[in-house]
Amino acid sequence: VRVNAAPHARDGIPALGAVAAPPPARVAPRADEDGWVFDNGVVRIRVDRRGLIVSAIDLASGRDAVAPGTAAGLLQLHRDTPTQWDAWDVDVHYRDTVTDLTEVDDLRVEGEEIVVERRFGHSRVTQRIALDAGSRTVSLSFDLDWQETQKLLKLAFPVDVHTGVATSEIQFGHIDRATHTNTSWDAARFETVAHRWVRVAEPNFGVAVVNDSTYGHDVTRVPRAEGGGTVSVVRLSLIRSALFPDPTQDRGEHSLRVGLVVGADVTDAVTEGYRINLPVRTVEAAANEIAPLLTVDHPGVVVEAVKLAEDGSGDVIVRLYEALGVRATATLTSSFAATGVTETDLLEREVPPAALISTEAADAGHSAMLELRPFQIVTLRFTR
Repeated sequence: VRVNAAPHARDGIPALGAVAAPPPARVAPRADEDGWVFDNGVVRIRVDRRGLIVSAIDLASGRDAVAPGTAAGLLQLHRDTPTQWDAWDVDVHYRDTVTDLTEVDDLRVEGEEIVVERRFGHSRVTQRIALDAGSRTVSLSFDLDWQETQKLLKLAFPVDVHTGVATSEIQFGHIDRATHTNTSWDAARFETVAHRWVRVAEPNFGVAVVNDSTYGHDVTRVPRAEGGGTVSVVRLSLIRSALFPDPTQDRGEHSLRVGLVVGADVTDAVTEGYRINLPVRTVEAAANEIAPLLTVDHPGVVVEAVKLAEDGSGDVIVRLYEALGVRATATLTSSFAATGVTETDLLEREVPPAALISTEAADAGHSAMLELRPFQIVTLRFTR
């Protein structure tokens, strides 16, 4: 069976459940004179002979996520020499020196993936580009042998949206940060933190960049090459190599995964962020289906943790939160028998309910109705 530990259903597998199902089909790229095209009926992705994404069209709206005259999935190498605190600081003057890694050692199609191999300095990287059937996320995976000194490797996505802010995921929610540099404190945020995703958007169209292994980002607003206006450049800080305190920092092999989510609203960004960080696992099981531990009927209410109570009672503790920044009413239902549900604090002590409206017995378990404020975090105890 294939087990989905993420809080959202995917590929026919319920959230927090498992079924005997094949992996999702991938779309094979078709060759044309300029490179290759992935088309799954949801998005159309064009990859050129440099192994770069030059177009990512949302077929429902016709919008291209990639800014004209640019390429997404571009690796950029910077000289990285902080004034002090080598391993902790990134100084803005790193931007003064940059090399676009566009040279290709090998470019080929393997099955449904485009494989790009590059060498730079003393390092090498193998990149794979793929698109699942029915998905709006183009997947980029990197196997990197990093052997550089005082260098910073960035991954750039020039996104064709005009916006003054970028939305970055933090634990149990997200925040907006300015992409302009109108003030000194705006300029000081040349490198910012995000967890699983960053999203830039206009009111009717957005693009998210999700990742499984990095927190450093920079998001800037630059002039559009055609037609005036501005575009947003989202870059991830993949890896760097300071001299102090460890002169061999991060030398060796690394594997990273990144996804470009075309036409993404905040719900898509949250869902795809969990998807890339909690991949489906395949295990041997006696049954063809394992019911989800819990189900929730609102896509913006996310079950973040399920555990046994610390007091050894056998009760089940569930922590969830509202992820979209809106008020939400949701019903959480267990698949295991329970005699009641109470709200607790982080130490699992019962507290007066702040979100719990009512509870009742369900067919095989127990349900709890909740009213949540934007980004509210709730801990519940299911008594067994």
